[in-house]
Amino acid sequence: MLAWILIAVAVLVAVPVAAFLWTLARPHRIRTEAEIEAPPEKVWRVLTDFAAYPEWNPFIVSAEGEPRVGAKLTNKLSSDGNVMTFSPTVLAATPERELRWIGRFGIPGIVDGEHYFLIEDLGGGRSRLVQGETFTGALVPFAGKVLDVAGNFAAMNAALKVRAEKTA
Repeated sequence: MLAWILIAVAVLVAVPVAAFLWTLARPHRIRTEAEIEAPPEKVWRVLTDFAAYPEWNPFIVSAEGEPRVGAKLTNKLSSDGNVMTFSPTVLAATPERELRWIGRFGIPGIVDGEHYFLIEDLGGGRSRLVQGETFTGALVPFAGKVLDVAGNFAAMNAALKVRAEKTA
């Protein structure tokens, strides 16, 4: 009987640990981009004007907090008619270049998503916005379509493009 209990405990520990280690070696990555007819400073202003997100952003429909390293944000995501709230921590906030945060589902290592926005200066008042996310964690291999949000990223990129170009 003790042997069966030990085997059960070993399996319950080993499977999540193995899944977590697997995603460190092979994370689930999403990357999207858009070219914008506006300079990086304008793209940055639109991206970090969290109060205006409800006016234009089809994916992150609400964001509160400050774009500074260490700050906690409160973001509401809309996907397939569902709204989810999460509170990521800002990892990088370099004006006109990069905004990066990490969000977690529950405790670290279950599902961690490092989300990033990179702004590249293309010259001539043009920019490239790169938006992506790297998912790691024990449940990532089992999450399936839940993590397939590239379409939502692309929709946000397109909406940001329209807003930045309209007011550029």
